[in-house]
Amino acid sequence: MSHQQNFLSPSIPQIVLFKHMLMGAGIGLVLISIFLLMAPGPNPEWPEYWFIRPLITVPYGGAMAGLFYYLIDHLRKQGGWKMITANILSLLILLIGLWMGTVLGLAGTMWH
Repeated sequence: MSHQQNFLSPSIPQIVLFKHMLMGAGIGLVLISIFLLMAPGPNPEWPEYWFIRPLITVPYGGAMAGLFYYLIDHLRKQGGWKMITANILSLLILLIGLWMGTVLGLAGTMWH
C-alpha cells in the first residue's frame, strides 16, 4: 500500500499564526482607539467618518507585524543571540507597522 498525502491539512499551524496576528491587531486597535478618544473634536472640513480609516490601517499594520513575528519564530527557538535578535527585530517591525498604519490612517485629517 502506498501512503497518501492528506492535502486537506494546512502546512502551517494556522491557529498559532492567527493568534499572533490577532495580538498585533489588538495592540494596534487599542493604541489608535486611545489616541482617537483623547483627540480634540474633528475639523468640520473632514469627512463624516474620518476615523474609520485609522481604525482599519493601524490594526492591519499590527497584524502584519504579528505575521512577521510568526515567520521568524524558528530563530527565537534557537536561543542565544538569535533569540535576542529575533525579539528586537520583531519589536522594531511592530513599531514600524504601527507607525506606518497611523500615518496612512491619519493622513489628511490629524496628520499634517
